[in-house]
Amino acid sequence: GYSSAASDVYKRQEQTIEEIKKLLEENNSIVKAEKLYPLGLTYKSIQGLVKAGILDHVKSGYYSMGYEEKPQEEIILGLFPDGILCMDSALYYYGYIEKRPYEWSIAISKNTSKSRFRMEYPVVKPYYTEPGVMELGVTAIPFAGGEMKIYEKERLICDCLKYEERLEREDLKKALLAFINEPKKDIAKLMEYARARKVVAKVQSRIGVWL
Repeated sequence: GYSSAASDVYKRQEQTIEEIKKLLEENNSIVKAEKLYPLGLTYKSIQGLVKAGILDHVKSGYYSMGYEEKPQEEIILGLFPDGILCMDSALYYYGYIEKRPYEWSIAISKNTSKSRFRMEYPVVKPYYTEPGVMELGVTAIPFAGGEMKIYEKERLICDCLKYEERLEREDLKKALLAFINEPKKDIAKLMEYARARKVVAKVQSRIGVWL
């Protein structure tokens, strides 16, 4: 009869939704369209799930569930596992500034497609970086149940001085002060990064006096 066919369709849809949830769990809660196709979904059926409010369209080719309720951290980790927290975002996670910035500052290889940053939420400000310089002084912090790359404090301070016009003056002042009072700072490392980032004079004049 008709009703059993309808219930089969319903069952199949329930099963597909469970499979999508599992995929999302394995992929930091954001999944690429091509990973949904093997579940038997087509472009059209994905759009149908979006219309029905089951799936959220994050940005071109990316989907999620309950996207707006998700912490921004989870989304950032899902979309930019290759990114590195830098500038004021990194200052915030180190406790150098109190307020989480409205935009996420993320260092990313300059060979990355610019379209990855076309999204409304969260707001991301990419810092396109030469691949050679990008991995300099990278460490990681626990983040949204996983790990996110972040620059070491010594490298971070050099970057903040290099791009100081992109920071709030108050934030830069707080950051420099916090670094000067940092018990575990490594001055040799700071100078090595200062040379690499071409800010030796700035580091000497703004921090050197206090060290």
